[in-house]
Amino acid sequence: MNILFFLTPKSELSYIYDDDTLRQALEKMEYHRYTAIPVINRKGEYVGTITEGDLLFCLKNLFSLNFHDAEKIHISEVSRRMNNQPIRIDADIEDLLQQSTNQNFVPVIDDKNIFIGIVTRKDIIQYCIKRLKELTGRA
Repeated sequence: MNILFFLTPKSELSYIYDDDTLRQALEKMEYHRYTAIPVINRKGEYVGTITEGDLLFCLKNLFSLNFHDAEKIHISEVSRRMNNQPIRIDADIEDLLQQSTNQNFVPVIDDKNIFIGIVTRKDIIQYCIKRLKELTGRA
């Protein structure tokens, strides 16, 4: 099965750029109620994932929680505790399933490393439940 079946395209997602400020990231995550968000550069390449915890610890360590100083820090300067590893658009379903066991979403990149969207663990689980019901004859 092609992983594009599961893809939520970049055009339907919120993400941040690595040169966005800490404040911009916090505001976008708060508005969308995200706990993690993909980070791309201005070329569109996937850079990583920022979590609430990454931002909180950055604020604590750099500014003693002074929110106004957060306007001076770019996301590329925030250290990340973990990083959602992307998969390539031509990856097989097994690779997608493997990545989704450790991540809430899996970033998808094309052959030029350009971020094109994500696959959520929720979508994968819902698909598996649907298939299981079909195989067992339950509606």
